[in-house]
Amino acid sequence: MDRRRFEDLVSEALESLPPRFAESLSNIDVEVRDWPAAEEMRAAGVPPGSLLLGLYRGIPQTRRSRWHNMALPDRIFIYKGPIERVCRSDDEVRERVRRTVLHEIAHHFGWSDPALAELEESR
Repeated sequence: MDRRRFEDLVSEALESLPPRFAESLSNIDVEVRDWPAAEEMRAAGVPPGSLLLGLYRGIPQTRRSRWHNMALPDRIFIYKGPIERVCRSDDEVRERVRRTVLHEIAHHFGWSDPALAELEESR
């Protein structure tokens, strides 16, 4: 899939957020990257040979002080290469992008990986 189409899928996922969540994303930057850097893999605790589909970098809303409005924007990275590697079709890429964007936004709102895994299992 070409990069522009992939970026459009990320935009679609963001635009599909319910208004109450979208309004709370005012100080966050979402960026598409081809692959995560080695440092990002280490920071996320991803073992060698595994894939990282997305990464949230910032201070979750549940841990912010009143001074946070002076901070740099939080960042979400969505990694095109790993997502394409785990998908077999454009429809699968679309769904995986959506799930990855939602997963990283959940981190922005303070959800942990174990809590998100529990939510996924209950679906």
